[in-house]
Amino acid sequence: MKTIAIIPARGNSKRLPNKNIKLLDGLPLLVHSINYAKQFDFIDAIYVTTDDDEIKAIALQHEVFVVDRPKHLSGDFEPTVTALKYVLEFIDEDVENVVLLQPTNPLRPKDLLTEAFQLYIKNNCDSLFTVSQNHQKFGTIKNDIFKPFNYKVGQRSQDLEPLYFENGLLYFTKSKCILSNEIITKNAFPLIINHPFASIDIDTQEDFYLAEFMINKYKDE
Repeated sequence: MKTIAIIPARGNSKRLPNKNIKLLDGLPLLVHSINYAKQFDFIDAIYVTTDDDEIKAIALQHEVFVVDRPKHLSGDFEPTVTALKYVLEFIDEDVENVVLLQPTNPLRPKDLLTEAFQLYIKNNCDSLFTVSQNHQKFGTIKNDIFKPFNYKVGQRSQDLEPLYFENGLLYFTKSKCILSNEIITKNAFPLIINHPFASIDIDTQEDFYLAEFMINKYKDE
């Protein structure tokens, strides 16, 4: 059984230019996910896929494999699964499992990947992904009228029916599913993670400021 990590890192981000190489705690954003993956013996190889020469150079400096991502698979609306699929087809190796680590989620609890992998193997999952519980009151607005979605007016937030969101910290998927264009399969195991790091998903400068605060607050944990 071979398990690889894939880190997709495009260049030319729009809302936060060059975010994947922006320094967080002295390291390019991308490198936080590389270093995280390197801690685990069950990951046999780490691949970065990118369309950007500077990102490629940084990845090679940190001694991981790089697969050049074609321009036609690097657009703003291109789904992540096509990048993962391209890596699997490009390396042409016998890979059973893929762990997806998004560089925009640079902070992860230390033991999360081990816990996730153990559950993934124990439950013989086709895929596993991390989720966190929502504690907010959502609604829709139509014709300037607000209609509650997940609560009744006056209901306490602690009494809400539990809803969960995909936090992006990590994903495990069998390579055969990725080759069929799936990352989260119909029978995916949702691993619940209620940790401050689950709120970090960097798309804007404000997200980056929050990540800087979190990495300093939880650096030794």
